[in-house]
Amino acid sequence: MAVPLHSSPSFDGKIHCDSLWFGADLVTMHDGHYSIIENGTIAVKDGRILWIGPRNQSPDFTAPQRTDFGGGIVTPGFIDCHTHLVFGGDRSAEFEQRLNGVSYAAIAAQGGGILSTVNATRDATQQQLFAAAEFRLRPLLAEGVTCIEIKSGYGLSEESELKMLRVIRELGATQPVEIKSTCLAAHAVPPEFKGKADDYIDLICDSLLPQVASEGLADAVDAFCEHLAFSPQQVERVFNKAAALGLPVKLHAEQLSSLHGSTLAAKHHALSADHLEYATESDVAAMAASGTVAVLLPGAYYLLRETQSPPVELFRHHGVPMALASDANPGTSPALSLRLMLNMACTLFRMTPEEALAGITLNGAKALGLEKTHGTLEADKVADFVHWPLKRPAELVYWLGGQLPCTVVYRGEIRL
Repeated sequence: MAVPLHSSPSFDGKIHCDSLWFGADLVTMHDGHYSIIENGTIAVKDGRILWIGPRNQSPDFTAPQRTDFGGGIVTPGFIDCHTHLVFGGDRSAEFEQRLNGVSYAAIAAQGGGILSTVNATRDATQQQLFAAAEFRLRPLLAEGVTCIEIKSGYGLSEESELKMLRVIRELGATQPVEIKSTCLAAHAVPPEFKGKADDYIDLICDSLLPQVASEGLADAVDAFCEHLAFSPQQVERVFNKAAALGLPVKLHAEQLSSLHGSTLAAKHHALSADHLEYATESDVAAMAASGTVAVLLPGAYYLLRETQSPPVELFRHHGVPMALASDANPGTSPALSLRLMLNMACTLFRMTPEEALAGITLNGAKALGLEKTHGTLEADKVADFVHWPLKRPAELVYWLGGQLPCTVVYRGEIRL
């Protein structure tokens, strides 16, 4: 059934726009539901949606560019709201070792694990990190990602963390995708600070974050709240400093154990708390009260062969928005397909296809603080959308592997 959006302005007379897009069903994701406009039209001006609605209700637009999709569906551009795309080296050899029965502890004792990525990242030049990240970014863009978050966190020193954040900013300036940068310096304790985690938190708060803020290198600050990383008390120090610098926060929480990091995140009105396999109902209630988004990461759950699923039913019951992301990283989720995460979320976490699609559109935008400009097809929002030669949106979840053909429109222009 056609569902005209109330935010679409009405016009009298001939109206000029830059481009008109029609001939497909529009999966608007309004309010997190498919909210399909059958045989819809999108009018774009200055990179934003000027009007959207059924074609037979369209005002009289003039446009130098008119595109008839000839069927199929159009979705909002995909949003990957949690990635670690910038890093040195890879850990495919360790992956093979683990599959051959070598324990993670034994690999770490050989200098592997996150330490190997830290060393490779520190050794890499900014140009090398950029080239490697660009290579990993391409397959995500090819399947409809128009907005992505990238974290630091593998440098674990002032010099290397700043280097990573500058690479992220360079990617944002040169690639046809909206990139949000997150400082995750509190990702792990650096080897030179072994047994001195509080001293490393001092460095982050007293020196690194002020530099990050002064150079405008990050849009948010993240931390890993876990027994093998940082305590809630240490994370709170980072959050307090971020607030003093005017930076919003996010948190890796409840991935491996319950430390109530998600409740801490809610206390600080975090944009999101991520992973959340061990979140309790009190954590979920706190997130609901603060508006903190639950970002679920099925790639890491899958690769680590976890058995504790995030409490999806509790998120539903308390009305916590659920986002999905690739968590693309070298150790636990070497995932370069956000669409594959849709299927994993439905098969592993029992989400519905509609919830999954909302997770990489509207709720992905909320997890980045971008819901006013991104995540749905509505008038006045950024004109990021994707045409798929499919009959229904559930097909985006259904097909496994490969890249479905699609046409990506970024800021009102076809992205080549």
